[in-house]
Amino acid sequence: MAENMRITPRNILRHELIGLQAEVVEASNPSLIGIKGLVLDETRNTLVIGEPGGEKRTVLKFQAVFRFTLPDGTKVPVDGRFLMGRPEERMKKVYRAW
Repeated sequence: MAENMRITPRNILRHELIGLQAEVVEASNPSLIGIKGLVLDETRNTLVIGEPGGEKRTVLKFQAVFRFTLPDGTKVPVDGRFLMGRPEERMKKVYRAW
């Protein structure tokens, strides 16, 4: 993978999230806190977190703060409101406050 394509805390919003480890660390619905596993799917408003062939949970992005573990082991907290939108649209957005 080219150096400029490497996922980092600075460019995580512009990358594919499917396949990353994720954990819900804050949520407006307390029952969502602690959900963790691989990001199995992503839609405009949700992330599906779980294990392939195992239990899967759908979490509304705007309701939660996620902690993603990057391939190099770095843990990055991301407010789900920054993840709103289809993945392909999010990758084109300009994030001034990030």
